[in-house]
Amino acid sequence: MGAFGFLKKKSLEITENNNGDRGFLVFENTSEVIQAENLLKKKGWEVKVMGPPPEIRSGCDLVIEFPLIEELKITKTLQDAGIPPLQAVPVSSPLLEPVDLFQIKDFGRYLMVQAANMKLTVEKESLTIVNISGGGCPDVPYLAEQMVGKGLKEAPSPREIGHTLCGYALQLAYEEMKRRCLP
Repeated sequence: MGAFGFLKKKSLEITENNNGDRGFLVFENTSEVIQAENLLKKKGWEVKVMGPPPEIRSGCDLVIEFPLIEELKITKTLQDAGIPPLQAVPVSSPLLEPVDLFQIKDFGRYLMVQAANMKLTVEKESLTIVNISGGGCPDVPYLAEQMVGKGLKEAPSPREIGHTLCGYALQLAYEEMKRRCLP
């Protein structure tokens, strides 16, 4: 069965809870989302970057899902850091479900994780990265050169070597691939 025997039981995970205990932080641009995510995680909050539902899309293709009960503390922390969200929206309707950033494709011998516009593909048996594609940022060829041909455990983290939105999206794909493939 190899490293992917568990793959079928792990589907895309979206919280099935519409009790109003989650919210979205909407920002003006992706750079602010990345900064806010880093800060909030550093401060210990469990947040997740998601694609915004169409009803609240406002230019940026990302939102941060957060525990609504922490809204005041989180927005104050972000304001103090100079990255206030445009709005905080409670999830009170199934229509406001976020769009998961990940698309997973199993090609038999290979598994591909797509996060936003970046794709990372590994050979399932060896967990060797065989392809990186997508995006239009200038560091994509460099990221591919540094990662392709290396094992998932040995490859450098895109966050350490990339500095663009594509590098950030590739980091998300890399983390999701590791979550799915590594014990």
